[in-house]
Amino acid sequence: MESTVDSMDRGIWMTWYNLPEQGRDEYLQWLHGHYIPNMLRQPGYLWGAHYASETNFKMTGAPNRLGHVNDPSIPIGDRYILLFGAADAHVFVNPTPAQMRARLSDADKKMLALRIGERYNIATEEKRIHGPEFDAAKYAPDRASAPGIQLGSFNAGPGQDEDELAAWYAQWRLPSMEKLPGCVRVRKYASVSGWAKHMILYEFLSTRARDAKFVEHEKANPKMEQWTDDVVRKLVHAPGSPNLAARIWPVVG
Repeated sequence: MESTVDSMDRGIWMTWYNLPEQGRDEYLQWLHGHYIPNMLRQPGYLWGAHYASETNFKMTGAPNRLGHVNDPSIPIGDRYILLFGAADAHVFVNPTPAQMRARLSDADKKMLALRIGERYNIATEEKRIHGPEFDAAKYAPDRASAPGIQLGSFNAGPGQDEDELAAWYAQWRLPSMEKLPGCVRVRKYASVSGWAKHMILYEFLSTRARDAKFVEHEKANPKMEQWTDDVVRKLVHAPGSPNLAARIWPVVG
């Protein structure tokens, strides 16, 4: 279920990128202390969150079932993920990211130029559910997303039935997450701008809370586990997707 207040942030701007070792600390200080706070002063921006992707984490299902795009034109950055939330997706195209960047100072543009393999999606939310750990005050529309996330970005593969994909989310995956210990919230998005058409944002108390239950949560229902396998094998993910990531701004208290 979802509350009216909680559903006020339906637009999202997601940016994936890598950073070089030289200049990384300076960049992070600038991003967290200057860039994000300034962005949050823009009309319509409700919240921001910055994440660092983790490595060597366990995925659900067979290790070889995930397919990824093979297109050199798609940027491959994925070690850092920057999220901004707004009432709707049009906040992020009025002005657009390019127009926003053009207005920055030369010093700010220099810092943004450190990003490697940067890509982004602007998307609108199609559905959200609350998990057992949801707290309406802690996760209000003007508050950052949860400390741990799993973020998938993908397109339906050749011959993929988009109705089947939507049905799987509506009839199985999202309802199952409403009962999963450690889950705060899940939000499913459809793209307004960017390569991936679909995005799924799972929010957890922490990445460790995700690991505790999510990987094995379908084992008790073999029929649904098979449905998941059938659907997932047809998808074409963005580079590095899905990402398991821990929030580094705002700092987790």
